[in-house]
This record gives sequence, structure tokens and C-alpha cells, in this order.
Amino acid sequence: MPLTNALPAALAIRHRRPYAWGAFMDDRFGDLLPGARILLGPGPTMADPRVLRAMATPLLGQFDPEFTAIMNEVMELSRFAFQTDNAFAFPVSGTGRAGLEAALTSLVEPGDRVIVGECGRFGLLLIEIAERCGAEVVAVRGEWGRVIEPDRIAAALTGGRTRLVAMIHGETSTGVLQPLADIARLAREHDALLLADAVVTLGGCEVAVDRWGVDVAVAGTQKCLSCPSGLAPVTYNARAAAVLRARTSKVRSNYLDLGQLADYWSPARFNHHTAPTAMVYGLREALRALFEEGLEPRFARHRRHGDALRAGLAALGLALFGKEEAAHRLPFITPVVVPDGVDELRVRRRLVEDFGIEIGAAFGQLQGRIWRIGTMGYAATRQNILLCLAALEHALRGEGWRAPAGAGVDAAVAHYAAAGGTGAPSVDDSLGAHGIGRM
Repeated sequence: MPLTNALPAALAIRHRRPYAWGAFMDDRFGDLLPGARILLGPGPTMADPRVLRAMATPLLGQFDPEFTAIMNEVMELSRFAFQTDNAFAFPVSGTGRAGLEAALTSLVEPGDRVIVGECGRFGLLLIEIAERCGAEVVAVRGEWGRVIEPDRIAAALTGGRTRLVAMIHGETSTGVLQPLADIARLAREHDALLLADAVVTLGGCEVAVDRWGVDVAVAGTQKCLSCPSGLAPVTYNARAAAVLRARTSKVRSNYLDLGQLADYWSPARFNHHTAPTAMVYGLREALRALFEEGLEPRFARHRRHGDALRAGLAALGLALFGKEEAAHRLPFITPVVVPDGVDELRVRRRLVEDFGIEIGAAFGQLQGRIWRIGTMGYAATRQNILLCLAALEHALRGEGWRAPAGAGVDAAVAHYAAAGGTGAPSVDDSLGAHGIGRM
């Protein structure tokens, strides 16, 4: 198809631009200026401006001493985020899925027995990746919206020698937060590794790799770290490193070979690939922001704003999906049941078109049944919570849903007041009379 016929209307010819030699060309593309969005879905979330600023700084060569020093800082800050002393802590060049594939492809050999806990869309993904590695996969399936109980993993471990247990720490498709410490203990008792998918949880809630006994953890940059998608922080311990060294067959992927990637990030600087320099800058700044804020204050901020959102949703008469107690729910992903008679897509469209707010739809058996509202990282602010509640009330009113006017915002404001403080910086020095001078 000719290019001119394939262009959407939004890229129609706007003007004619002269070439340097006096001829004219059709300028069909123009400057790239995406519309402003408040990203309150399950990811990607809004990037911290500090991260974007860092990504715009000059590029360095991959083995420039300044860049290798930055790489070392990224590894040190990754250990801080994962709460680990592991020697191996570095990002895989790719999205969170690349990190998961690197871990499974490198640690699992054909015929190995792998147990996967599945209670949502991303548990299904782990099953698929493990099967592609040639593993004998034992799926421990649970109800979507519920955690996997440790006794069910224990029962599966008695079924045969197991190489690895894979669990989703934060299941973004359902909002479930999976406890890992007991499962890690069970895996170790059976000489199996525990792999944790922490793509959504790193930087948002506790990911205590060493204290819990997690052998391998994989994260993503585009969730609670508030960095664009493109790197997957991973960490693994000496037990996992021993499994890598003991392989009897070559890792089937060159690009996702954890051993070679570890050598690339090590002082040996094995020339494996060219890291995405700007993304490394961005991750370094995202991790530095986490370090500067502190783990506990960051986690408390996510809880505070998530709780305010949920208080507002309850005041609007909306129900949450799932049956787990608060301790087993992600504080920054809130799954909301779509009320009967409401067109869930039309509501999301109104939010984008009228307010510039994006919330998430659902996967699989939950598609069309729930919305997923994310309050992660840089997006977790009082202003965003209140705006989201006001906008959602407006969109629902257009669907015939009735709630007391302003109830959601009022409930969230009350929650903030009860929690102590406003959750926002003081504006006394800029909005008072003394701020505009005296007559």
C-alpha cells in the first residue's frame, strides 16, 4: 500500500516546507508532540521529570570510565531497592518480560520440573515461558483475586525433584500481593530455587529479597520506579549462580544469558551487547530518587494515596474486586468492579478525552468486568487522587450511575485529614497576601 494512503488523518499534510535547494516537499509528519496524560493505569506510569532529564544528558561510550562508574552505581542502588547483599544485581536490557525470560531461560534446562503459582494473567505468562524452556511445568492454580497458599506449593513440591518455584509477587491483573517468605522456606527445604516476579512491586512496597530467602527476583522500570519501560532489574544469589554454573546444556538464548550478562556488568566488562545508555541513566536516577526518599517513606506514600483512593471509591458506591485482606492487596493497584449497566470502555474513553486520565482495563476472564487504577511512583499524589475521583464520578454520571455529588473527593480529603497532614506541600508562602507584596 502506498505510504500516502496508509497515513491516518491525524498525520495529514499541514504545510509545505522548502528544501535547502529551493524545492518543496510535503511535510506529512510534523513534530512529535503527544498529548498530555495522567497515567493512572497498571503501567506504564508517569515518568519522574528527574528521570527524563537524566535521559536527555549526553551519551557516553559503553566502556567509557564515566559510564562504567554509572553502571556500578546502578548495581549498588539496585541492591538497595531489592534489600539484598547479592553480588549479582543489574538490569537486563529489555522490559520486565525480558528479565523473566532471562531468569527462566538461564536457570531451567529441558526436562526440569518447575512449579508455577498462577492466580492471574501474569502467572499464566510464567507458565508459558517455562514451557518454552522445555520445562515440565506443574501449575498450582488459584482463584483470581486470591493468593496462593503455601501448603499448596508444599504439596506440589512433594511430587518430584523440582528445579524452581516461580511466583508472582504482585499480580497486577487482580491487585493481589503474594506473601513469599514461607514459600521460599519450602523451596529451600526441597533444594529448589524461588523466582519472584517483582515487576510491579519494586520501589512500591517491600521486596525483602535476603530476609525472605528469594533466590531470584525480577523487576521492571515502568511501574513504581517511574522510569520509562526498557530495562529489567534482576538480582540472584549464590544458590542461583551455582545452578547456572552446573548447567549441562548451553543457555538457549545468547541475548538473555544471565551468566554473560553478569560478566558484562562485572569488572571484566565482557562485550556482550551495547546497553541502552539513556535508559541506564534513567534507571540510575529513578533508583537514586528511591534512595533519596527512603524505602519506608516511599512505601508509606503509596499506602496513603492508595487508601485515599479506595475511600473515595467506596463513597461513590463502587466495589473492589477480590476477597483478600488489605495485607494481601497491592497498595498501589486498585481493581474496581464495573457496575452493572455501565459501559466500561466508554467510561475510560471519557476519562481520556475529557480529563486526560488513563486507567487500565482487564485481561482474560476479567476483561470488561473491572478497571485497574494505578497510583504508583511519581503519579502517587494527592492531586492525582482527587482529580481521578472527580473525573470518574463525572464519567459514571454519564452512564446513569448515581452517587452524592462530590462524595468521592470529600471522602478522600477526609481520609487525608484523618491520616495526618494534607499530603501536599504548604502553599502559605506563595498564596498569602505577603506573597504578592504590600501596598
